[in-house]
Amino acid sequence: MEIILYIAAIIAAIGFLILCVSVGMTLFSLKSILNSLAGTLSGIEGQMEGITRETTSLLSKTNSLAEDIQEKSEQLNSVVYAVKGIGDSVNGLNTSVQQITSSISKSVEHNEEKIAQVVQWSNVAMGIADKWKKRKIIDQAHDMGQEDLYSFEPEQSEKSKRRWGRKK
Repeated sequence: MEIILYIAAIIAAIGFLILCVSVGMTLFSLKSILNSLAGTLSGIEGQMEGITRETTSLLSKTNSLAEDIQEKSEQLNSVVYAVKGIGDSVNGLNTSVQQITSSISKSVEHNEEKIAQVVQWSNVAMGIADKWKKRKIIDQAHDMGQEDLYSFEPEQSEKSKRRWGRKK
């Protein structure tokens, strides 16, 4: 029975040896896979550092652009307020002009009769002045001895022919 024990021990030793050899071979093949994986992870790590640097740079530029946009927006707001102020001034000017025009129109309507009388009196005065000039020319002609000048009538200017008066 001792032999069976030795044989069993030898079989167990051979099995253990086969197990150790197969585990060793597996570990050696796993070593090359792990080395390849380590190289790949190193490359990814380098790329991640580059991506991190680019992301940091991009974030810095984005913040700079955001600040620039904010400043320009504030400047644009001042321009918009200035244009609004100009618009308000123009509206105020229009209102003032409308009030003045309305006031003048009311004054003219209120004094329309007086204006018509002034125009009529000025037409009468111009007529008298024209007759006086004719009379003076006729008197001068009498003094010179020319009697056929009675038919002479000087042409009236356009201003004296106009008739001003009330609108109908």
